[in-house]
Amino acid sequence: MSSLVRTKEPKKVRMQKAITNVSMVKAERCRRSFYYFMKEFWDCISPDTPYWNWHIEYLANELQKMAERVAEWKPKKKDLIINIPPGSTKSITCTIMFPVWCWTRWPWMRFIVCSYSSQLSLEHAEYSRDLVRSEKFNQFFPYLAIKQDKDTKSNFRVVQILPDGKLKIGGNRFSTSVGGTLTGFHGHILIVDDPLDPNRSASEVEINKANRWIDQTLSTRKVDKQVAPTVLIMQRLHQNDPSGHILSKKKNIQHICIPGEILSEGFKEKVNPPELIKYYNDGLMDPVRMPLEVLKDMQADLGQYGYAGQVGQNPVPPGGGMFKVDFFSIIDSLPDRFDFDKFVRYWDKAATPDSGAYTVGVLMARLKNGKFIVVDVVRGQWSTEKREQIIRQTAEADSTWIKDFEIWIEQEPGSGGKESAEATIRNLAGFKIYAERPQGDKVYRADPYSVQVNNGNVMLLREEWNKAFIEEHRFFPFGMYKDQVDAAAGAFSKLANRKVARVFGRRKE
Repeated sequence: MSSLVRTKEPKKVRMQKAITNVSMVKAERCRRSFYYFMKEFWDCISPDTPYWNWHIEYLANELQKMAERVAEWKPKKKDLIINIPPGSTKSITCTIMFPVWCWTRWPWMRFIVCSYSSQLSLEHAEYSRDLVRSEKFNQFFPYLAIKQDKDTKSNFRVVQILPDGKLKIGGNRFSTSVGGTLTGFHGHILIVDDPLDPNRSASEVEINKANRWIDQTLSTRKVDKQVAPTVLIMQRLHQNDPSGHILSKKKNIQHICIPGEILSEGFKEKVNPPELIKYYNDGLMDPVRMPLEVLKDMQADLGQYGYAGQVGQNPVPPGGGMFKVDFFSIIDSLPDRFDFDKFVRYWDKAATPDSGAYTVGVLMARLKNGKFIVVDVVRGQWSTEKREQIIRQTAEADSTWIKDFEIWIEQEPGSGGKESAEATIRNLAGFKIYAERPQGDKVYRADPYSVQVNNGNVMLLREEWNKAFIEEHRFFPFGMYKDQVDAAAGAFSKLANRKVARVFGRRKE
Protein backbone atom coordinates (compact mmCIF):
# COMPACT_ATOMS: atom_id res chain seq x y z
CA MET A 1 0.00 0.00 0.00
CA SER A 2 2.86 2.37 0.74
CA SER A 3 4.79 1.93 -2.50
CA LEU A 4 5.06 4.70 -5.09
CA VAL A 5 3.03 4.51 -8.27
CA ARG A 6 5.24 2.95 -10.93
CA THR A 7 4.85 1.34 -14.33
CA LYS A 8 6.26 -2.14 -14.86
CA GLU A 9 8.65 -0.98 -17.60
CA PRO A 10 12.34 -1.82 -17.14
CA LYS A 11 14.48 0.93 -15.68
CA LYS A 12 16.48 1.24 -18.92
CA VAL A 13 13.34 1.88 -20.94
CA ARG A 14 12.13 4.48 -18.47
CA MET A 15 15.50 6.26 -18.59
CA GLN A 16 15.46 6.35 -22.39
CA LYS A 17 11.98 7.82 -22.36
CA ALA A 18 13.03 10.37 -19.78
CA ILE A 19 15.79 11.65 -22.06
CA THR A 20 13.22 12.63 -24.66
CA ASN A 21 10.34 13.40 -22.31
CA VAL A 22 10.95 16.37 -19.99
CA SER A 23 7.48 16.00 -18.49
CA MET A 24 8.34 12.53 -17.26
CA VAL A 25 11.41 13.86 -15.46
CA LYS A 26 9.45 16.69 -13.89
CA ALA A 27 6.67 14.32 -12.88
CA GLU A 28 9.15 12.13 -11.05
CA ARG A 29 10.62 15.15 -9.29
CA CYS A 30 7.08 16.20 -8.31
CA ARG A 31 6.37 12.81 -6.81
CA ARG A 32 9.56 12.91 -4.80
CA SER A 33 9.13 16.46 -3.48
CA PHE A 34 5.90 18.14 -2.44
CA TYR A 35 7.67 21.51 -2.49
CA TYR A 36 8.80 20.98 -6.09
CA PHE A 37 5.24 19.91 -6.96
CA MET A 38 3.94 23.20 -5.56
CA LYS A 39 6.37 25.22 -7.62
CA GLU A 40 5.62 23.24 -10.77
CA PHE A 41 1.83 23.48 -10.48
CA TRP A 42 1.46 26.94 -8.98
CA ASP A 43 0.18 28.41 -12.25
CA CYS A 44 -2.66 25.86 -12.24
CA ILE A 45 -3.90 27.33 -8.96
CA SER A 46 -3.11 31.05 -9.01
CA PRO A 47 -2.42 33.71 -11.66
CA ASP A 48 -0.27 35.63 -9.17
CA THR A 49 3.50 35.60 -9.43
CA PRO A 50 4.70 33.40 -6.57
CA TYR A 51 7.30 34.37 -4.01
CA TRP A 52 8.78 31.28 -2.42
CA ASN A 53 9.50 32.46 1.08
CA TRP A 54 11.37 30.03 3.34
CA HIS A 55 8.30 29.08 5.39
CA ILE A 56 6.55 27.48 2.40
CA GLU A 57 9.33 24.98 1.81
CA TYR A 58 9.54 24.27 5.53
CA LEU A 59 5.81 23.52 5.82
CA ALA A 60 5.83 21.47 2.61
CA ASN A 61 8.66 19.30 3.91
CA GLU A 62 6.97 18.74 7.27
CA LEU A 63 3.72 17.74 5.59
CA GLN A 64 5.61 15.36 3.30
CA LYS A 65 7.28 13.63 6.25
CA MET A 66 3.90 13.16 7.89
CA ALA A 67 2.29 11.75 4.71
CA GLU A 68 5.16 9.32 4.12
CA ARG A 69 4.69 7.95 7.61
CA VAL A 70 0.98 7.46 6.98
CA ALA A 71 1.78 5.75 3.66
CA GLU A 72 4.04 3.30 5.47
CA TRP A 73 1.19 2.66 7.89
CA LYS A 74 3.35 3.53 10.87
CA PRO A 75 1.78 4.77 14.10
CA LYS A 76 1.68 8.54 13.99
CA LYS A 77 4.26 10.38 16.04
CA LYS A 78 2.19 13.50 16.59
CA ASP A 79 -0.74 15.50 15.33
CA LEU A 80 0.28 18.77 13.70
CA ILE A 81 -0.74 22.33 14.58
CA ILE A 82 0.43 25.17 12.32
CA ASN A 83 -0.06 28.75 13.50
CA ILE A 84 0.80 31.31 10.85
CA PRO A 85 -0.57 34.69 9.69
CA PRO A 86 -3.23 35.04 6.99
CA GLY A 87 -1.96 35.64 3.47
CA SER A 88 0.98 33.26 3.88
CA THR A 89 -0.10 30.61 1.31
CA LYS A 90 -1.16 28.30 4.12
CA SER A 91 -4.40 27.14 2.49
CA ILE A 92 -2.86 26.54 -0.92
CA THR A 93 -0.08 24.55 0.73
CA CYS A 94 -1.96 22.50 3.30
CA THR A 95 -5.51 22.26 2.01
CA ILE A 96 -5.51 22.60 -1.78
CA MET A 97 -2.26 21.13 -3.07
CA PHE A 98 -1.24 18.69 -0.35
CA PRO A 99 -4.02 16.08 -0.88
CA VAL A 100 -3.52 16.19 -4.65
CA TRP A 101 0.23 15.65 -4.32
CA CYS A 102 -0.35 12.69 -2.02
CA TRP A 103 -2.48 11.02 -4.72
CA THR A 104 0.42 11.15 -7.19
CA ARG A 105 2.18 8.66 -4.89
CA TRP A 106 -0.62 7.01 -2.96
CA PRO A 107 -3.88 7.17 -4.92
CA TRP A 108 -5.72 5.30 -2.14
CA MET A 109 -5.43 8.08 0.45
CA ARG A 110 -8.63 9.58 1.83
CA PHE A 111 -8.89 13.10 3.21
CA ILE A 112 -11.43 14.94 5.34
CA VAL A 113 -10.98 18.71 5.02
CA CYS A 114 -12.97 21.34 6.88
CA SER A 115 -13.08 25.11 7.48
CA TYR A 116 -15.31 27.40 9.52
CA SER A 117 -17.77 27.78 6.64
CA SER A 118 -18.98 25.35 4.02
CA GLN A 119 -18.48 28.01 1.34
CA LEU A 120 -14.79 28.37 2.14
CA SER A 121 -14.34 24.61 2.37
CA LEU A 122 -16.00 24.06 -1.01
CA GLU A 123 -13.91 26.79 -2.60
CA HIS A 124 -10.72 25.03 -1.50
CA ALA A 125 -12.12 21.73 -2.78
CA GLU A 126 -12.88 23.27 -6.16
CA TYR A 127 -9.27 24.39 -6.53
CA SER A 128 -8.08 20.87 -5.70
CA ARG A 129 -10.48 19.33 -8.21
CA ASP A 130 -9.51 21.80 -10.93
CA LEU A 131 -5.87 20.94 -10.34
CA VAL A 132 -6.53 17.25 -10.94
CA ARG A 133 -8.52 18.12 -14.06
CA SER A 134 -5.86 20.43 -15.48
CA GLU A 135 -4.14 19.59 -18.74
CA LYS A 136 -0.73 19.78 -17.14
CA PHE A 137 -1.65 17.39 -14.36
CA ASN A 138 -3.04 14.90 -16.88
CA GLN A 139 0.17 15.18 -18.88
CA PHE A 140 2.37 14.53 -15.83
CA PHE A 141 0.16 11.94 -14.14
CA PRO A 142 -1.92 10.21 -16.82
CA TYR A 143 -2.66 7.34 -14.46
CA LEU A 144 -4.92 9.53 -12.25
CA ALA A 145 -8.41 10.84 -12.95
CA ILE A 146 -11.55 11.87 -11.10
CA LYS A 147 -14.23 9.18 -10.94
CA GLN A 148 -17.04 10.40 -13.18
CA ASP A 149 -19.94 9.33 -11.00
CA LYS A 150 -18.25 10.72 -7.88
CA ASP A 151 -17.41 14.22 -9.02
CA THR A 152 -18.77 16.90 -6.71
CA LYS A 153 -16.91 19.67 -4.94
CA SER A 154 -17.97 18.40 -1.54
CA ASN A 155 -16.85 14.82 -2.18
CA PHE A 156 -14.86 13.75 -5.21
CA ARG A 157 -12.98 10.49 -5.65
CA VAL A 158 -9.92 9.69 -7.74
CA VAL A 159 -9.32 6.53 -9.75
CA GLN A 160 -6.03 4.97 -10.76
CA ILE A 161 -5.75 3.94 -14.42
CA LEU A 162 -3.78 0.71 -14.50
CA PRO A 163 -1.41 -0.27 -17.38
CA ASP A 164 -4.05 -2.64 -18.76
CA GLY A 165 -6.60 0.18 -18.88
CA LYS A 166 -8.65 -1.03 -15.95
CA LEU A 167 -9.68 1.40 -13.22
CA LYS A 168 -8.78 0.99 -9.58
CA ILE A 169 -10.81 2.93 -7.05
CA GLY A 170 -8.69 5.44 -5.18
CA GLY A 171 -9.08 7.86 -2.33
CA ASN A 172 -11.33 10.87 -1.96
CA ARG A 173 -11.48 14.42 -0.60
CA PHE A 174 -14.55 15.08 1.54
CA SER A 175 -15.14 18.73 2.46
CA THR A 176 -17.35 20.05 5.23
CA SER A 177 -17.64 22.88 7.72
CA VAL A 178 -16.93 22.90 11.43
CA GLY A 179 -20.10 21.57 12.98
CA GLY A 180 -21.08 19.74 9.79
CA THR A 181 -21.97 16.08 9.47
CA LEU A 182 -19.31 13.42 8.98
CA THR A 183 -21.42 10.31 9.32
CA GLY A 184 -20.09 7.54 7.10
CA PHE A 185 -16.81 9.25 6.18
CA HIS A 186 -13.31 8.39 7.36
CA GLY A 187 -9.91 9.75 6.43
CA HIS A 188 -6.27 8.74 6.46
CA ILE A 189 -5.40 12.42 7.06
CA LEU A 190 -7.75 14.99 8.62
CA ILE A 191 -7.16 18.67 7.78
CA VAL A 192 -8.75 21.59 9.65
CA ASP A 193 -8.05 24.93 7.95
CA ASP A 194 -9.30 28.04 9.80
CA PRO A 195 -11.90 26.47 12.12
CA LEU A 196 -12.98 29.92 13.40
CA ASP A 197 -14.28 32.94 11.55
CA PRO A 198 -11.96 35.81 12.62
CA ASN A 199 -14.96 38.14 12.73
CA ARG A 200 -16.65 35.96 15.35
CA SER A 201 -13.62 34.74 17.27
CA ALA A 202 -14.56 36.57 20.48
CA SER A 203 -17.78 34.54 20.71
CA GLU A 204 -17.51 31.88 23.39
CA VAL A 205 -20.37 30.04 21.70
CA GLU A 206 -18.43 29.76 18.41
CA ILE A 207 -15.20 28.80 20.18
CA ASN A 208 -16.86 26.10 22.24
CA LYS A 209 -18.72 24.82 19.18
CA ALA A 210 -15.47 24.44 17.22
CA ASN A 211 -13.59 22.80 20.10
CA ARG A 212 -16.43 20.39 20.82
CA TRP A 213 -16.76 19.38 17.15
CA ILE A 214 -13.03 18.75 16.80
CA ASP A 215 -12.94 16.76 20.06
CA GLN A 216 -16.10 14.73 19.72
CA THR A 217 -16.89 14.46 16.00
CA LEU A 218 -13.79 14.90 13.87
CA SER A 219 -11.63 12.74 16.13
CA THR A 220 -13.87 9.72 15.47
CA ARG A 221 -13.48 9.92 11.69
CA LYS A 222 -10.02 8.38 11.34
CA VAL A 223 -9.45 5.21 9.33
CA ASP A 224 -6.98 4.12 12.00
CA LYS A 225 -6.61 6.27 15.12
CA GLN A 226 -3.07 5.04 15.70
CA VAL A 227 -1.97 6.07 12.22
CA ALA A 228 -4.16 8.92 10.95
CA PRO A 229 -2.97 12.40 11.97
CA THR A 230 -4.96 15.60 12.29
CA VAL A 231 -3.52 18.79 10.80
CA LEU A 232 -4.83 22.07 12.22
CA ILE A 233 -3.86 25.27 10.36
CA MET A 234 -4.92 28.66 11.66
CA GLN A 235 -3.87 32.05 12.91
CA ARG A 236 -4.36 32.45 16.67
CA LEU A 237 -7.58 34.23 17.53
CA HIS A 238 -8.20 33.54 21.21
CA GLN A 239 -6.45 31.96 24.17
CA ASN A 240 -8.94 29.08 24.05
CA ASP A 241 -9.30 28.80 20.26
CA PRO A 242 -8.84 25.26 18.87
CA SER A 243 -5.04 25.64 18.89
CA GLY A 244 -4.97 26.78 22.50
CA HIS A 245 -7.60 24.24 23.49
CA ILE A 246 -5.68 21.29 22.03
CA LEU A 247 -2.26 22.46 23.19
CA SER A 248 -3.55 22.85 26.75
CA LYS A 249 -4.75 19.26 27.03
CA LYS A 250 -2.49 17.22 24.73
CA LYS A 251 1.25 16.68 24.81
CA ASN A 252 1.58 14.62 21.64
CA ILE A 253 1.53 17.64 19.30
CA GLN A 254 4.03 18.91 16.76
CA HIS A 255 3.51 22.65 17.05
CA ILE A 256 4.79 24.90 14.28
CA CYS A 257 4.32 28.55 15.17
CA ILE A 258 5.51 31.23 12.73
CA PRO A 259 4.63 34.84 13.69
CA GLY A 260 4.59 37.44 10.92
CA GLU A 261 7.24 39.44 12.74
CA ILE A 262 9.30 39.12 15.91
CA LEU A 263 9.90 42.81 16.60
CA SER A 264 6.89 43.29 18.88
CA GLU A 265 7.00 42.32 22.53
CA GLY A 266 6.13 38.67 23.12
CA PHE A 267 6.19 37.60 19.45
CA LYS A 268 9.71 36.19 19.26
CA GLU A 269 9.03 33.82 22.15
CA LYS A 270 6.19 32.26 20.16
CA VAL A 271 8.42 31.01 17.31
CA ASN A 272 8.41 27.22 17.34
CA PRO A 273 10.66 25.41 16.80
CA PRO A 274 12.97 28.20 18.01
CA GLU A 275 15.59 27.50 15.34
CA LEU A 276 13.25 29.05 12.76
CA ILE A 277 14.22 32.46 14.13
CA LYS A 278 17.36 32.35 11.99
CA TYR A 279 15.24 32.63 8.83
CA TYR A 280 13.66 35.94 9.82
CA ASN A 281 14.94 38.94 7.84
CA ASP A 282 15.36 41.99 10.09
CA GLY A 283 12.64 40.55 12.30
CA LEU A 284 10.22 39.88 9.44
CA MET A 285 8.94 36.46 8.39
CA ASP A 286 8.24 37.52 4.80
CA PRO A 287 9.74 40.94 3.96
CA VAL A 288 8.37 40.84 0.40
CA ARG A 289 4.69 40.14 1.05
CA MET A 290 4.61 41.35 4.67
CA PRO A 291 6.98 44.32 4.93
CA LEU A 292 6.66 46.76 7.80
CA GLU A 293 4.27 49.00 5.84
CA VAL A 294 1.85 46.11 5.30
CA LEU A 295 2.13 45.01 8.91
CA LYS A 296 1.36 48.53 10.13
CA ASP A 297 -1.74 48.59 7.96
CA MET A 298 -2.77 45.22 9.34
CA GLN A 299 -2.32 46.48 12.88
CA ALA A 300 -4.48 49.51 12.14
CA ASP A 301 -7.19 47.28 10.63
CA LEU A 302 -7.08 44.46 13.16
CA GLY A 303 -6.45 46.46 16.34
CA GLN A 304 -3.98 45.43 19.02
CA TYR A 305 -5.85 42.26 19.99
CA GLY A 306 -6.40 41.02 16.44
CA TYR A 307 -2.86 41.88 15.37
CA ALA A 308 -1.30 40.12 18.35
CA GLY A 309 -3.26 36.95 17.61
CA GLN A 310 -3.35 36.81 13.82
CA VAL A 311 0.14 38.17 13.12
CA GLY A 312 2.02 37.51 16.35
CA GLN A 313 0.33 34.17 17.12
CA ASN A 314 0.09 35.57 20.64
CA PRO A 315 -3.60 36.09 21.47
CA VAL A 316 -2.74 38.65 24.11
CA PRO A 317 -1.75 42.10 22.86
CA PRO A 318 1.80 43.36 23.47
CA GLY A 319 2.12 44.74 26.98
CA GLY A 320 -0.94 42.85 28.19
CA GLY A 321 -4.63 42.96 27.51
CA MET A 322 -7.31 45.52 28.19
CA PHE A 323 -6.06 45.89 31.76
CA LYS A 324 -2.60 47.08 32.78
CA VAL A 325 -2.35 44.68 35.67
CA ASP A 326 0.91 46.17 36.93
CA PHE A 327 -1.17 49.16 38.02
CA PHE A 328 -3.03 47.09 40.61
CA SER A 329 -1.63 47.98 44.02
CA ILE A 330 -1.86 45.35 46.75
CA ILE A 331 -2.45 46.38 50.35
CA ASP A 332 -1.76 44.10 53.29
CA SER A 333 -4.72 44.95 55.51
CA LEU A 334 -7.73 47.17 56.12
CA PRO A 335 -7.73 49.38 59.23
CA ASP A 336 -10.41 48.47 61.77
CA ARG A 337 -12.13 51.80 61.18
CA PHE A 338 -12.03 53.32 57.73
CA ASP A 339 -14.19 55.82 55.89
CA PHE A 340 -15.83 54.06 52.98
CA ASP A 341 -18.47 55.44 50.70
CA LYS A 342 -20.11 52.19 49.65
CA PHE A 343 -19.75 48.40 49.50
CA VAL A 344 -21.10 46.14 46.77
CA ARG A 345 -20.91 42.36 46.41
CA TYR A 346 -21.61 41.46 42.78
CA TRP A 347 -22.28 37.90 41.64
CA ASP A 348 -21.76 36.46 38.18
CA LYS A 349 -23.38 33.04 38.36
CA ALA A 350 -22.39 30.08 36.20
CA ALA A 351 -25.37 28.29 34.70
CA THR A 352 -24.25 24.77 35.59
CA PRO A 353 -21.18 23.24 37.26
CA ASP A 354 -20.13 21.54 34.01
CA SER A 355 -20.42 24.65 31.81
CA GLY A 356 -16.73 25.46 32.22
CA ALA A 357 -17.50 28.87 33.70
CA TYR A 358 -17.12 29.90 37.33
CA THR A 359 -19.55 31.45 39.75
CA VAL A 360 -17.83 34.55 41.10
CA GLY A 361 -18.76 37.04 43.80
CA VAL A 362 -16.59 40.18 44.01
CA LEU A 363 -16.79 42.46 47.03
CA MET A 364 -15.62 45.95 46.12
CA ALA A 365 -15.57 49.19 48.08
CA ARG A 366 -15.30 52.82 47.08
CA LEU A 367 -13.25 55.10 49.31
CA LYS A 368 -13.95 58.74 50.01
CA ASN A 369 -10.81 59.70 48.12
CA GLY A 370 -12.31 58.24 44.92
CA LYS A 371 -10.26 55.06 44.83
CA PHE A 372 -11.52 51.48 44.95
CA ILE A 373 -10.57 48.33 46.84
CA VAL A 374 -11.35 44.78 45.79
CA VAL A 375 -11.79 43.33 49.26
CA ASP A 376 -12.77 39.74 48.56
CA VAL A 377 -13.37 37.29 45.72
CA VAL A 378 -15.37 34.08 46.10
CA ARG A 379 -15.00 31.76 43.11
CA GLY A 380 -15.95 28.17 42.35
CA GLN A 381 -17.75 25.65 40.16
CA TRP A 382 -20.69 24.35 42.16
CA SER A 383 -24.05 22.67 41.72
CA THR A 384 -27.07 24.98 41.87
CA GLU A 385 -27.90 23.99 45.44
CA LYS A 386 -24.30 24.37 46.64
CA ARG A 387 -23.93 27.69 44.81
CA GLU A 388 -27.00 29.21 46.51
CA GLN A 389 -25.77 27.95 49.88
CA ILE A 390 -22.37 29.64 49.38
CA ILE A 391 -23.98 32.90 48.21
CA ARG A 392 -26.08 32.96 51.42
CA GLN A 393 -23.11 32.12 53.65
CA THR A 394 -21.02 34.85 51.98
CA ALA A 395 -23.74 37.45 52.58
CA GLU A 396 -23.94 36.48 56.24
CA ALA A 397 -20.14 36.68 56.61
CA ASP A 398 -20.05 40.14 54.95
CA SER A 399 -22.77 41.38 57.30
CA THR A 400 -20.64 40.61 60.38
CA TRP A 401 -18.32 43.53 59.60
CA ILE A 402 -20.14 45.75 57.10
CA LYS A 403 -23.21 47.59 58.45
CA ASP A 404 -24.66 48.54 55.09
CA PHE A 405 -23.92 46.97 51.69
CA GLU A 406 -25.68 45.93 48.50
CA ILE A 407 -25.72 42.59 46.73
CA TRP A 408 -26.22 42.46 42.98
CA ILE A 409 -26.61 39.47 40.70
CA GLU A 410 -26.30 39.32 36.95
CA GLN A 411 -29.49 38.01 35.36
CA GLU A 412 -28.90 35.92 32.26
CA PRO A 413 -31.31 36.42 29.34
CA GLY A 414 -34.35 34.20 28.90
CA SER A 415 -36.84 32.65 31.28
CA GLY A 416 -34.16 30.42 32.82
CA GLY A 417 -32.06 33.45 33.75
CA LYS A 418 -35.06 35.19 35.29
CA GLU A 419 -36.01 32.16 37.35
CA SER A 420 -32.43 31.75 38.58
CA ALA A 421 -32.26 35.40 39.62
CA GLU A 422 -35.59 35.19 41.43
CA ALA A 423 -34.39 32.07 43.31
CA THR A 424 -31.27 33.90 44.52
CA ILE A 425 -33.31 36.91 45.62
CA ARG A 426 -35.56 34.62 47.70
CA ASN A 427 -32.45 32.91 49.07
CA LEU A 428 -31.08 36.28 50.27
CA ALA A 429 -34.22 37.47 52.00
CA GLY A 430 -33.26 40.07 54.62
CA PHE A 431 -30.41 41.55 52.54
CA LYS A 432 -30.38 44.37 50.01
CA ILE A 433 -30.37 42.20 46.92
CA TYR A 434 -30.96 43.34 43.33
CA ALA A 435 -30.83 41.70 39.93
CA GLU A 436 -29.88 43.36 36.67
CA ARG A 437 -29.88 42.38 33.02
CA PRO A 438 -26.53 43.73 31.73
CA GLN A 439 -26.44 45.75 28.51
CA GLY A 440 -23.72 45.18 25.90
CA ASP A 441 -21.00 42.53 25.88
CA LYS A 442 -18.46 41.87 28.62
CA VAL A 443 -15.80 44.03 26.97
CA TYR A 444 -18.14 47.01 26.74
CA ARG A 445 -19.17 46.64 30.39
CA ALA A 446 -15.56 46.31 31.57
CA ASP A 447 -14.31 49.43 29.80
CA PRO A 448 -15.11 52.06 32.54
CA TYR A 449 -13.63 49.74 35.17
CA SER A 450 -10.45 49.26 33.11
CA VAL A 451 -9.91 53.01 33.00
CA GLN A 452 -9.70 53.13 36.80
CA VAL A 453 -7.42 50.09 36.94
CA ASN A 454 -5.10 51.52 34.28
CA ASN A 455 -4.85 54.78 36.19
CA GLY A 456 -3.84 53.07 39.41
CA ASN A 457 -7.11 53.71 41.23
CA VAL A 458 -7.94 50.11 42.12
CA MET A 459 -6.30 48.29 45.03
CA LEU A 460 -6.45 44.62 46.00
CA LEU A 461 -6.45 43.30 49.54
CA ARG A 462 -3.66 40.75 49.72
CA GLU A 463 -5.25 37.28 49.71
CA GLU A 464 -4.84 33.92 47.99
CA TRP A 465 -7.31 34.87 45.25
CA ASN A 466 -5.04 37.68 43.98
CA LYS A 467 -3.07 35.59 41.49
CA ALA A 468 -6.04 34.11 39.61
CA PHE A 469 -7.80 37.49 39.70
CA ILE A 470 -4.82 39.34 38.22
CA GLU A 471 -4.12 36.69 35.56
CA GLU A 472 -7.70 36.77 34.32
CA HIS A 473 -7.45 40.55 33.96
CA ARG A 474 -4.12 40.18 32.16
CA PHE A 475 -5.63 38.08 29.36
CA PHE A 476 -9.05 39.74 29.16
CA PRO A 477 -10.95 39.73 26.80
CA PHE A 478 -9.13 36.88 25.03
CA GLY A 479 -8.53 34.71 28.06
CA MET A 480 -10.25 31.44 28.78
CA TYR A 481 -12.27 32.92 31.67
CA LYS A 482 -14.01 36.27 32.08
CA ASP A 483 -16.15 35.73 35.19
CA GLN A 484 -13.98 37.61 37.69
CA VAL A 485 -13.59 40.60 35.39
CA ASP A 486 -17.33 40.62 34.70
CA ALA A 487 -18.20 40.52 38.40
CA ALA A 488 -15.63 43.21 39.24
CA ALA A 489 -16.91 45.44 36.44
CA GLY A 490 -20.46 44.90 37.71
CA ALA A 491 -19.49 45.87 41.26
CA PHE A 492 -17.63 48.92 39.98
CA SER A 493 -20.67 50.11 38.00
CA LYS A 494 -22.83 49.99 41.16
CA LEU A 495 -20.36 52.07 43.14
CA ALA A 496 -20.98 55.11 40.95
CA ASN A 497 -23.86 56.24 43.26
CA ARG A 498 -22.29 57.49 46.46
CA LYS A 499 -23.77 56.16 49.67
CA VAL A 500 -22.11 56.25 53.08
CA ALA A 501 -21.46 52.87 54.66
CA ARG A 502 -20.57 52.39 58.26
CA VAL A 503 -17.91 49.79 59.00
CA PHE A 504 -17.51 48.08 62.35
CA GLY A 505 -14.16 46.51 61.58
CA ARG A 506 -13.45 43.42 59.56
CA ARG A 507 -13.67 40.13 61.40
CA LYS A 508 -10.29 38.44 61.66
CA GLU A 509 -10.33 34.83 60.45
